[in-house]
Amino acid sequence: MGDSTPAGQFFDAAITLLQRVRDEEAGAIEAAGTLLADAVAGGGRLFAFGAGHSSLAAQDLVYRAGGLALMNLLPVPGMVGVDVRPATLGSALERVDGLAEVVLDSSPLRAGDVLVIISLSGRNTLPVEMAMGARARGVKVIGVTSVAYAAQTSSRHSSGTYLKDHCDLVLDSKIAVGDAELSLDTIPAPFAPASTVVTTALLQAVMATTACTLAERGVEPPLLRSGNVDGGHDWNRRIMQEYRDRIFYQH
Repeated sequence: MGDSTPAGQFFDAAITLLQRVRDEEAGAIEAAGTLLADAVAGGGRLFAFGAGHSSLAAQDLVYRAGGLALMNLLPVPGMVGVDVRPATLGSALERVDGLAEVVLDSSPLRAGDVLVIISLSGRNTLPVEMAMGARARGVKVIGVTSVAYAAQTSSRHSSGTYLKDHCDLVLDSKIAVGDAELSLDTIPAPFAPASTVVTTALLQAVMATTACTLAERGVEPPLLRSGNVDGGHDWNRRIMQEYRDRIFYQH
């Protein structure tokens, strides 16, 4: 049963994780979609943040065909992917006390907004303080993390807590500690991480729920179309003009 090649084994592992998230997180996905729909309908703004490779899932939500136009990236210098040099600096910055407060103070976040914070381990100072600071400002926080890390690793925040402890809603990606799905006796380290594909799919499931929830309420979801189909640019121009006060990536 299944494909015994490394590629086949990776696909099988990713599919199994996706099925687990679909089945075990269905209630949380529905709740997160409803929370985002409430914010959209109520005039709130939407933001996403992730550090390092977790930033990939945050970026995947912003300014994309089929996505909500209102989702903005909350940028942190040195945290957007692996563009900082050296790349290890990004990992170090995640552990710096006070950085989250500086970012929040200079951001447009305000009470009534929603912030999606993506951190696979949820153990580092930055995502923990980001969640704490956002909630203190009246922002709703959706945390996307692997809850397993809280049971199998130590927190790097002075409180001993994790991202999951400071959220209005938690979405568990089910990724195993170490984020590597395959191993071989002839290879000294585990390999083939699946967190990006699983986390991205999990969040797109939330976005789909948000769009359908708005439609059920009689509200047209502010979706973007592909600029590579006829009429796409005109459509997007209209959406961006209509919601210009809640879209920060076009300023």
